[in-house]
Amino acid sequence: MWGGRFAAGPSAIMREINASIPFDKALWRQDIAASKAHVGMLAAQGIVTSEDAELIAGGLDRVAAEYEADGVPENWDLEDIHMTTESRLAELIGPVAGRLHTARSRNDQVATDFRLWVRDAIDQADAGLRQLQAALVERAGDHADSIMPGFTHLQTAQPVTLGHHLMAYYEMAARDRSRLADARKRMNRSPLGAAALAGTGFPIDRFRTAEALGFDGPTDNSLDSVSDRDFALDYLMAAAQCSLHLSRLAEEFIIWASQPFGFVTLPDSLSTGSSIMPQKKNPDAAELVRGHAGRIVGCLTSLMITMKGLPLAYSKDMQDDKPPVFEAAGLLALSIAAMTGMVAEAKFRTDRMRAAAELGYATATDLADWLVRQANIPFREAHHITGSAVKLAESRGVALDQLPLADLRAIDPRIDERVFAALSVEASVAARASHGGTAPAEVRKRVAEARAALGLED
Repeated sequence: MWGGRFAAGPSAIMREINASIPFDKALWRQDIAASKAHVGMLAAQGIVTSEDAELIAGGLDRVAAEYEADGVPENWDLEDIHMTTESRLAELIGPVAGRLHTARSRNDQVATDFRLWVRDAIDQADAGLRQLQAALVERAGDHADSIMPGFTHLQTAQPVTLGHHLMAYYEMAARDRSRLADARKRMNRSPLGAAALAGTGFPIDRFRTAEALGFDGPTDNSLDSVSDRDFALDYLMAAAQCSLHLSRLAEEFIIWASQPFGFVTLPDSLSTGSSIMPQKKNPDAAELVRGHAGRIVGCLTSLMITMKGLPLAYSKDMQDDKPPVFEAAGLLALSIAAMTGMVAEAKFRTDRMRAAAELGYATATDLADWLVRQANIPFREAHHITGSAVKLAESRGVALDQLPLADLRAIDPRIDERVFAALSVEASVAARASHGGTAPAEVRKRVAEARAALGLED
């Protein structure tokens, strides 16, 4: 394959370190598609005959059928998917197969194939995230009125609704989809025709091949075309951020499923047992999603370090660009699917959630707000008064709304019987009706907007 430049073939060490076929065989569909677009353009430009182009295209279809049926063979002497395909094509149609590589290099070939693969990965991740959003929206609509404690520092803060809590993750997924869409738009330019690094002297039509492959147009600098891996980094950055969101959601389910919380019963299909403790139901799927986030972030870091300091144009370091992207894409797809199933199938213990919301003096802020609204007290003073009320309730082991009015008036005489209407958890969540708040009416409004955005039927 190296031609007449070298007197001897590669050593065993060079053969092993140089071969990428064990992993880049994943690009075979993209390689076939790009090759067919390329040879079609060569024929249209009169660079190869239409008869040769038809023979090559038909041969590529036969190679693709073989790969589909039997997988891609791994001959390390052929190094990569590009030479593997060209070699098999030559076996099938003879020397005319050699015309396929006219006016292109493996440098622009792999850059094109890899972009096509990453574009497909973006589309798959986006579709998965849409399904996750749909599951979140459905469950949020079911639980727009279900009260649970809202936390800061993992301490009870204020009552919220479960629907509101779930819709927070809908928003995270929306941002993830936005990042993927941005990455897709930015990378959707075709490097094919940039050749090794300087372009080609053949009268090719790069706009034609770009259109045939679904790109918005060709890239504009041949040096950048073959050496750019920003598109892979953009995808990994979006994947890493998405994995952090999935990890946070997984952590919620892990905590909620623990016996001290008991907020949720996880589906059996996404849980495991213990080899020694028969009572155990472990949230292993959620824990693995949490762990996968670390690996995906590691994939991003790996490629960033690989690309650091590379001079123009192509360097062999860039052969190591694919394993971290392939690994991250697989882990991300699994994580999205696992959390979609968990959201859709989990059984929420809303009785436990409501009981927990009544603990920890979650309506203390409502007392302070009532003092501001009804007694015209500055908030800082109201905050101090409320702190005294919480201290008294805590010393007696009762909730705020269980303190006698006389005791509250002893703390501040401006408190009257109307205060009790503001101290229930129901009143607390209903009062948070500002845009984006936890009030059930506001949650239902946001769920309706989300359903419309996702195109879900009512």
